[in-house]
Amino acid sequence: MRGSAALSVLVLMLASAFPVGAEGLAINRPYDNPDVTQWRGVFERDGREVWDRRVDILRELQLRPGERIADVGAGTGFFSLMMAREVGPDGRVFAVDIARNFVDAAVERARGQGLDNVTGVVNDQHGVGLPPASVDRVFISDTYHHFEYPRAMLDSIHAALDRDGELVVIDFKRIPGVSHPWVLQHVRAGEGQVRGEIEAAGFELVGRPDFMQTQYFLRFRKRAGERRSD
Repeated sequence: MRGSAALSVLVLMLASAFPVGAEGLAINRPYDNPDVTQWRGVFERDGREVWDRRVDILRELQLRPGERIADVGAGTGFFSLMMAREVGPDGRVFAVDIARNFVDAAVERARGQGLDNVTGVVNDQHGVGLPPASVDRVFISDTYHHFEYPRAMLDSIHAALDRDGELVVIDFKRIPGVSHPWVLQHVRAGEGQVRGEIEAAGFELVGRPDFMQTQYFLRFRKRAGERRSD
């Protein structure tokens, strides 16, 4: 199924049927009971920028052995598995997703590759489902625009990060007249608004690597002892 044009069109149609414009819309309905094999053909295909640049993205993260990282919106888990190898047996990767099918498949896939440091977490739209100060880093790729309640999610992420923890967000550039029409319809906010929401939640921007064409890469650090502003 990988690279199937018909499947890609179907996914775009499903996503377009649930556009994001306000909190609470059903953008995530296609993930209620996902077919993991079919979605691997969508998420892990040539031509998808985060897949094509996955090695560059991982290199930019500069993960350390022993680090604890949450892959929020892990999907089929390809980033989770790559991260698990980087942090090693003393580290821990939390594969977080709202779809249990994805989470179970990611953990099973990790075990099949001899990786015992991947923990699956099924979350909901109001939080990441992680204990306070339990991770050093949170990684969100192509998922921030799927947050139905971004303010609640950011509060949960802030709490889950340990002191001086890092949040990395990769998402689509949303530029009227430039971005693909699907992006303009499907993605609720551009980079500037996303950055503003995250900074208001108690984070500071510490880096913006510029090596992707259709997506941006933002690196934030948790401001210790700070809660988000209303």
